[in-house]
Amino acid sequence: MMKTNSGADLWRKAKKIIPGGSQLLSKRSEQFLPDYWPSYYRKAQGAEVWDMDNTHFLDMSIMGIGACPLGYADPDVDGAVKARINDGSMCTLNSPEEVDLAEKLIDLHPWAEQVRYARGGGEAMTVAVRIARAHTKKDIVAFCGYHGWHDWYLAANLADDKSLDGHLLPGLAPAGVPRGLTGTSIPFHYNHPGELEAITEKHERKLAAIVMEPIRDHEPTPEFIRIVRDIARKNDAVLIIDEVSSGFRLKTGGAHSLYGLNPDIAVFAKAMSNGYPMAAIIGKEETMQSAQDTFISSTYWTEGIGPVAALATIEKYERCNVPEHLVRIGNAVQSGWRHLAYEHGIELEIGGIPPLSHFSVKGENGPLVQTLYTQLMLEQGFLAGKSFYACNAHTDSHVRRYLDASTDIFGQIAAAIDSGTIGEMLKGPIAKSGFLRLT
Repeated sequence: MMKTNSGADLWRKAKKIIPGGSQLLSKRSEQFLPDYWPSYYRKAQGAEVWDMDNTHFLDMSIMGIGACPLGYADPDVDGAVKARINDGSMCTLNSPEEVDLAEKLIDLHPWAEQVRYARGGGEAMTVAVRIARAHTKKDIVAFCGYHGWHDWYLAANLADDKSLDGHLLPGLAPAGVPRGLTGTSIPFHYNHPGELEAITEKHERKLAAIVMEPIRDHEPTPEFIRIVRDIARKNDAVLIIDEVSSGFRLKTGGAHSLYGLNPDIAVFAKAMSNGYPMAAIIGKEETMQSAQDTFISSTYWTEGIGPVAALATIEKYERCNVPEHLVRIGNAVQSGWRHLAYEHGIELEIGGIPPLSHFSVKGENGPLVQTLYTQLMLEQGFLAGKSFYACNAHTDSHVRRYLDASTDIFGQIAAAIDSGTIGEMLKGPIAKSGFLRLT
């Protein structure tokens, strides 16, 4: 596949000494191309990546799991971070930039009045749920979508039968989550308000929070928004909007404001700091002050790099109108996928907001075709799979090159399907599917 692949060798070593091989399920090599994915990078710049053997790739996949929407090693963000590093990233005193960032986030979201910080999306969502439970003095959380790895969320996967650890989402087993949390987190599907109404009827006056993403594959219906808000108000529940994935991609700030969905709390991470660990929980003063009634505190939530990176990232979003570029590039890729699917007679199901696009191949050969696509694109110098996350460094030329290569490769795949030889083209195992989102 490549002359050398030191990354694949290092991955095999990693799996012996790091449980799962990586700290993030979505970065495991088996998710992309088992035995052949380069796995590790030496350098990343813009939309380009160099692996351990200095092999060059154009990243048309997930751009650091969506954490780098400006592109890798953005000079404006990195310059601000380096200046803070030179002046010290941690101190007995506080970084003044965390006040500046709080003011900026409140300016972008006039309904919000106070801000707390974390350094990752999952832990920030846990902070938000803790605040909601402290504020309402209730326990039950109704949610839709994916919201991280913490106990409050995985509690939804605890089986009623105590002899069996069942789970609602493949890959999210609740082993280690106390069984006493059974029934405290209850899922409903996005744009299905009747399911949420059924939860509230069953758990009347016990609902602490409703947790949801503002948008995932489909826009929210006006009825869904209206009913969610009414249920939250009537049940004195905290409405928490998870903007970890959607935030800053459709507009500078939260996507919820596009739909008039003003929550009690909104949570941001990923895109707000372009690759540097940062997360923010913003909300109404009355709700956020309940953080003082419980214990929420962590040393590295006070370092200075995260706030500086977020301020520089947000400034560039506004100055360069980055969301408009992300939407345009994402739309171009989705349009290209539709064209190549029609041209080669391969059924694709295409979804996601334009900056976070994905496709799946229909039919029993779907997983094989998707894995083979990644293999053949890798040989052509692309990191590519079933998802494409747009960044500001992606150009029209990148998209043309990517779609030209994709069209050629889907042509090869279609011919192999017709001749019955597709299985012979794959050099390794079929990629494993990750967890499925509740949407």
